Amino acid sequence: MTERVLIKDLSALADQTVTVSGWVETVRDQKKVQFVVLRDESGAVQLVNPRNTDADGIVIPDEPAVTISALTQGSFVTATGSLKHDERVKLGGLEIKLDSLSVASLADPATPIAPDSGIDKRMDWRFLDLRVPRNALIFRVQTTLEHAFRTYWIDRGYVEIHTPKLMASPSESNAELFKLDYFDTTAYLAQSPQFFKQMAQSAGFGKIFDIGPVFRADPSFTSRHATEYTGVDAEVSWIDSHEDVMVMQEELLVAGFTAVAQKHGAEISELFGIDIVVPSIPFPRIPLHEAKQIVAARGHVIDRADDDLDPEGERQIAAHVEETFGHQFVFLTEYPTSIRPFYHMRSDENPALTKSYDLIFRGTEITTGAQREHRVEILEAQAVEKGLDPRELDYYLDFFRHGVPPHGGFGMGLARVLMLMLDQGNLREVTYLFRGPTRLTP
Repeated sequence: MTERVLIKDLSALADQTVTVSGWVETVRDQKKVQFVVLRDESGAVQLVNPRNTDADGIVIPDEPAVTISALTQGSFVTATGSLKHDERVKLGGLEIKLDSLSVASLADPATPIAPDSGIDKRMDWRFLDLRVPRNALIFRVQTTLEHAFRTYWIDRGYVEIHTPKLMASPSESNAELFKLDYFDTTAYLAQSPQFFKQMAQSAGFGKIFDIGPVFRADPSFTSRHATEYTGVDAEVSWIDSHEDVMVMQEELLVAGFTAVAQKHGAEISELFGIDIVVPSIPFPRIPLHEAKQIVAARGHVIDRADDDLDPEGERQIAAHVEETFGHQFVFLTEYPTSIRPFYHMRSDENPALTKSYDLIFRGTEITTGAQREHRVEILEAQAVEKGLDPRELDYYLDFFRHGVPPHGGFGMGLARVLMLMLDQGNLREVTYLFRGPTRLTP
């Protein structure tokens, strides 16, 4: 069997016989010569097949000409032929003169989506949508970003854990929960790995991270919400405050953005028309009450029942930070207890505030982080204050009854980071298979 060569590697080879495999992007079936643009996961190359004619100039129906004439867009084929470097060839400066062409799978001639199809139609045919180089690049970027995150953590002694997604009780509150039958009882899909990340601190792991699915029964139809997404979480012991968590997260993001810029920067610039900007450290930090004053001074009135910023408020504070600091990230700190979970530690100076933060990137929140309350009697009291029954949290509270160090961490949405990094307007563009209130297929 001839070894398959990835198309991206052809330019480094001398002129020789090569074999490539991929799908048919276009066919030009002309009288004297046939051209096929073949694309694989790494790039595209032009295949050329001069037609054979008899003495009267009549085309001889031989192979691979007959096979090419029957090709449809999207068919998967393997081609063997003579590689030739030629600067006159617009597609990569090289082509392959065909010796043979075999069809692995012939595609239906009717293509269900077009380049200008709406996002819902493209999501219906996501596997075809992902053949577009621009869309496929998103997931190579995602791979590089996740690898950089893992490398940062592993190089610093973190332990990767995989927390369960089936839970006997809610992980944060009774809201936004998917319930399901579990033998003779009820289970819940995890809203967060929060409790199990904290258990690792009680177990003495010290520093952990978890990258995995998160489920939210949120009926939102916005461009930045999903019912299932990939969470990027970390938790660390022996912190002095949430500032230690913030420092770790900004270093993590710098490592991730640096890796993406180095490996994919040129291709992102070509296909997305943007430059990846590696953020400088430290990120700006603004207390929430100051952020609200800044937003008000910019002319936006926040119309919310709680004390948080609304989406436009997030965009306004981001615009202020960009104008003032030239930065795309900002930590908002000192969130009130009224809008934070019971397990967030409260400020020593002002018990109405928590030792927590949100991280805003280009006008959208991507992270909530905090120092956690590790004193069991205070945890119980704060749970009751939030309307939770400590008896339903008994297994969680057990983590703190046998000793646990001061600790904190964060949860970050991977797709939101990608969406904002690549300047996309919708989370669905950067999610392999999106799940929302009305989408469970494909």
